[in-house]
Amino acid sequence: MQYVSTRGAAPVLGFEDVLLAGLARDGGLYVPKSWPRFTEDDIRAMRGLPYSEVAVRVMLPFLGGAIAEDEFRAIVKDAYATFDHAAVTPLVQLDQRNWVLELFQGPTLAFKDVALQLLGRLFDHVLAKRGQRVTIVGATSGDTGSAAIEACRDRANIDIFILHPKGRTSEVQRRQMTSVLSSNVHNIALAGTFDDCQDLVKAMFNDTDFRDRMGLSAVNSINWARIMAQIVYYFVAAVALGAPDRKVAFTVPTGNFGNVYAGYGARAMGLPIETLVVGSNSNDILARFFASGAMTAAPVVPTISPSMDIQISSNFERLLFDLLDRDGAAVTAALNRFRAEGRFEVTQAQLDRALAIFAGNRVDEDATLATVKAVWEESGYLLDPHTAVGVASARGIATDPTVPMVVLATAHPAKFPDAVEKATGRRPALPPRLADLYEREERLSDLPNDLAAVQEFVAARARAAREAA
Repeated sequence: MQYVSTRGAAPVLGFEDVLLAGLARDGGLYVPKSWPRFTEDDIRAMRGLPYSEVAVRVMLPFLGGAIAEDEFRAIVKDAYATFDHAAVTPLVQLDQRNWVLELFQGPTLAFKDVALQLLGRLFDHVLAKRGQRVTIVGATSGDTGSAAIEACRDRANIDIFILHPKGRTSEVQRRQMTSVLSSNVHNIALAGTFDDCQDLVKAMFNDTDFRDRMGLSAVNSINWARIMAQIVYYFVAAVALGAPDRKVAFTVPTGNFGNVYAGYGARAMGLPIETLVVGSNSNDILARFFASGAMTAAPVVPTISPSMDIQISSNFERLLFDLLDRDGAAVTAALNRFRAEGRFEVTQAQLDRALAIFAGNRVDEDATLATVKAVWEESGYLLDPHTAVGVASARGIATDPTVPMVVLATAHPAKFPDAVEKATGRRPALPPRLADLYEREERLSDLPNDLAAVQEFVAARARAAREAA
C-alpha cells in the first residue's frame, strides 16, 4: 500500500511514514494510491464479529505489511478496551427509519476517541521500533484536542501541543484539555477562530526547517491514520443493518469533512452506501458547495455546535483530488485561488459526480434546539447539538425511505449541557469518571494569532528540539 499527496509533488510513502508525517511536504494530504476492495462475501463475513476484529479486517490492507497482523490485532484490542460500551459504537433506533450510531463511548465522550485511541498506540509502536521522538501539533474546534491529549498523555516519545480558539469551545471541552497536567501536554488558547488555529498548524508544517527540527507530526484528521480508523464504524453499522444485501445511508454532522470522507472511503472499498448527507450548522460552506459547486469563504459564526464552527474544511481537499481526476497541480491551483480570492468552483460534471454520493443540508440554531427538544419528547433520547444537526439534516433531505439512515452521534450531550438544557429543560450529567471535571486544576497558555509566537512556544518546550540541538 502506497500513499500519494493530493498536491502531487511530495514523495510517495508507505504507512509508517504517512503516520508520522501527517501533512505531506508539499502541503497536501495523503491518500491511498488505490483503495482496497472488499467483496460482498468479505463484508458478510464481518457479521457478528466484535468491533475490534472488524477493525483489523478493514484496516489491515492499509498497513501494507508495515505492522504484523498479530501485533496490530493486539494494538487494536487495547485501544477499544478503553470504551464504556462493549459494542464500542452501539446503534440506537430513533424511529422507523432513523438510527444513531453512538461514537461517544470513549474516554473523552466524542467520536474523535475512536481514531485517536488507536493513533496514540500506533505512534508508540512505530516510534519505539524506530527509536524516534515526535512533537505533535494540532488544532481543535473542541473535541479533537481532548481526544488527542488523552491518547498521547504521558507517552515517553511524544510531546503534544494543541491549539484551540480562546472562548469558542464549550467549558467541558476546554476543561477536558486543560485539566490534563502531564508534562508532555501543552494547551494553547489562541486569540482567533478554529480556522486561524488550523492555518498556524499548517504553516508550521510548511516551514520545513522548523518541521524537521521539531520532528513535527499531526493528529488532526489531516493524518491519514485518523481517516483509516473512522472507516471502520461505517462497516460495523452497515453490516449490523444488513449490508451488503441492503443499502444504508449515513448523515454526518460535519465541519472539517474528515468524518464524512471516511464514509466516502468505505463506499470506495465496496460498502453499499446509498447517500452521504453532510449536515452543516450556520457555518455552511459545505452545504453551499453541494448546492452550487462553488467553495466560497465566509466569516466563522459562533454557534451552539462549536466543533462545526469551521469555514475552511481541510479534508475536503481529499475529495477534491478525486473530483479533479487526481491531478495534484489542479488541486494546488484551486486551493491557491481559494486562499487568494476566497473562492473556487468545480465544473457541473464534477459537481454531478459529487452529488451522486453526497447531499448537503444547513441547520440553523433554532432548528438545532427544536430537534433536540423533539427527539427528547418523542423518544426520551438526548442529542448533543452536533448530533441534532445530523438528525435534522437526515429528516430534512429527501432520500429513499426504504434505505435505513444512520446519523453519526458525534458527542455525548453532557459535553454541551447549556444547549441541551435550553432545549429540553434537562441538564445532562457527566459520567461518574468525569464528575469532578469542574473542580480540576487547569493549565493553559494564552498566545496571539501569530506564527512566530507559537513556534517560539513550541521550540522552547519540545524535547525533540532539545535532542536535535
